[in-house]
Amino acid sequence: MHEMSIALAVVDQVESADRPDGATAVSSVRLEIGELAGVVPDALAFSFQLACEGTVLAGAELVTEAVVARARCIPCAESWPVGMPPRLSCPGCGGASVELLSGRELRITAVSWHDAPVPTPTHEER
Repeated sequence: MHEMSIALAVVDQVESADRPDGATAVSSVRLEIGELAGVVPDALAFSFQLACEGTVLAGAELVTEAVVARARCIPCAESWPVGMPPRLSCPGCGGASVELLSGRELRITAVSWHDAPVPTPTHEER
């Protein structure tokens, strides 16, 4: 399951990013995931929760945005949604000389940082 390696990479990237002043925890991470990226969203969400344990991302929400795969025919310039399974021949002229415009994305687009609440000591800890 390569979703776990993706989740670990996301956690590593966020942990190594510059934090806003006073930020001690992450409340959410937003990812763009292309239709052709080969990522199973449910498996990624599960892996993300496991990868976040014990880090500043513990309890963070993973928000994913699907990016539709689109291609453009080089000879006639028509563009179309590729779909799954991918249709990589031009629906206009039938040509196979195409350029993939979108659909392979896998990128962090936003991280929401916040101040983690300071734990209140229990009666036994005082």
